[in-house]
Amino acid sequence: MATKTSSPDSQKTAQMRLADALLYLGMGTLFGILLIKSEVVSWFRIQEMFRFQGLHMYGILGSAVIIAGVSIALLRRVDARTIRGEPITISDKPFNRGTNQLLGGIAFGLGWGLLGACPGPIYALIGAGITPVVVALGSALVGAWTYGHLKPYLPH
Repeated sequence: MATKTSSPDSQKTAQMRLADALLYLGMGTLFGILLIKSEVVSWFRIQEMFRFQGLHMYGILGSAVIIAGVSIALLRRVDARTIRGEPITISDKPFNRGTNQLLGGIAFGLGWGLLGACPGPIYALIGAGITPVVVALGSALVGAWTYGHLKPYLPH
């Protein structure tokens, strides 16, 4: 009976994937902590923003846009590369005028307003012990699944 052995290349690839997964998990955890500590996911701060009663969220969102713009310009200027030496490319995103963007924006905004939190940091909220957000996660998954099944029938 012969035993199956894996090649050194496949072992190295598996180790790289594990290392990447741990790196991404660590970065995601740190980002989640940053979201919680900066109160970006705070229901109070989000309501304050939507009622135009405070500048906290506008300051954070505005500084994020500025930092992202400067970072992208810098990455392009210095011809930045990944850790593995691959070029970093940022592809253009098409903008489609029409009902899809309008309806999608309305649905996203309504969901954000009803939930009282941006759907992006759901995992950070759950990690912070705000367990009712599990309902929002379940709803997001059902919505994504529904969209996946209805997409072929929706207008382009």
